Amino acid sequence: MATVIFKDSKVDFDKLTDFGFSKQADFYVYQVPIVDQQFELTVKVDNEGQLTTDVIDNETKAEYVLHLQPAASGKFVKRVANEYQAVLDDIKANCYETDIFKNQQAKEIIKHVEDTYGDDLEFLWKKFPHYAIWRRKDTKKWYGIIMIIPKSKLGFDSDEPITVMDFHDKPDNVASIVDNQKYFTGYHMNKHSWYTIILDNNIKNSEIFARLQVSYDMAKK
Repeated sequence: MATVIFKDSKVDFDKLTDFGFSKQADFYVYQVPIVDQQFELTVKVDNEGQLTTDVIDNETKAEYVLHLQPAASGKFVKRVANEYQAVLDDIKANCYETDIFKNQQAKEIIKHVEDTYGDDLEFLWKKFPHYAIWRRKDTKKWYGIIMIIPKSKLGFDSDEPITVMDFHDKPDNVASIVDNQKYFTGYHMNKHSWYTIILDNNIKNSEIFARLQVSYDMAKK
């Protein structure tokens, strides 16, 4: 048995059954033959979202594991590994969604944006997979950015990863609120018309939602 982790992703249990998984006690189970039916690949996802796999030789009924060994070589092993990975890639594409921002306050804000504006996060940069933006549907303009960055990027003597958000506002308003404690000049954006906050619960959601609305309205023009 092998445990598989899809980094920065979380399972959508409803999509598992749509894909072909069956619910069995505490697991969702999916079975598919691979390598011309020489092997049976069984994929299990438990109620906590942990995914495990078994590859069983249909003739000997023994578990096959060579495809999991980086040092194993040969065309046959490579074929097993490729078909095994193709199934996992298909499951990930169809049954998992991006789950990069695990900070609780970030999750609450993401849900608020979905419920209020109907907008989903957009990940625009392959080089920066922990950066995402929201944009208005009508004008296509950005109104919010959420990122995971080292704390040192905001002037702190620490490289601890933190979750931050950027908002848009009029330059005079930005200048009046930036205090380098709760509010910082915009990281990754124009420092005169964007500002950054840390999602560490030092600013209440109600205040963040109000500032988000201002930024959303600024993107209307």
